[in-house]
Amino acid sequence: MDSRAGYRLVIFDFDGTLADSFPWLAAELNAVAARWRFKPVAPGESERLRQQSAREILRHLCVPAWKLPLVAADLRRRMTADIDAIRRFDGVDAMLGRLQGAGIELGIATSNSAENVRRVLGPACLRCIRRLETGASIHGKGVRLLRMQRAAGVAPEQVLYIGDELRDIEAARKAGVGAGAVGWGYNRPEALQRARPDLFFDNIHDIATRLTP
Repeated sequence: MDSRAGYRLVIFDFDGTLADSFPWLAAELNAVAARWRFKPVAPGESERLRQQSAREILRHLCVPAWKLPLVAADLRRRMTADIDAIRRFDGVDAMLGRLQGAGIELGIATSNSAENVRRVLGPACLRCIRRLETGASIHGKGVRLLRMQRAAGVAPEQVLYIGDELRDIEAARKAGVGAGAVGWGYNRPEALQRARPDLFFDNIHDIATRLTP
């Protein structure tokens, strides 16, 4: 199913989907590991980890559950300090504008901060975004997607959530909405395709091409 068959609300993940933040994370993660005393990523290990789910990565790095909120908050603080070094992917502006022009309502659901989202996307992109859910959530993205769907007044089958990680596909399924995956973010394309998302996008231009008439 695509928007021509009924998608009225398209919700995006932010990091790795709209914002090119993986290189920053890869460079910063071992400094965070040293501070919070979990296993660093070994040289040459990054590509293997990109095949794994978030749970598998955390287990491999020996990050206990109680540290997760502290580690996430530390990463957000560090990203805020470096936010001017993080850019949106080329083509995001045109893609969002084309979706909005086709009458599709747009949203973002991310654990990143609202300020970081605003700084990276800029005013033109933000004018296309109707719904924004940001910051840490104890209930996870699935609940956020449900809340956004209900606030928009559309049926679950009219919603598509687009992300770059296996957990984004899981969140979409938990919420009962469509799962879209992109091939340029954190998890490798082959790992995402094995999870059988409803739609897989090879490039940013592909999103607008497939979701608009």
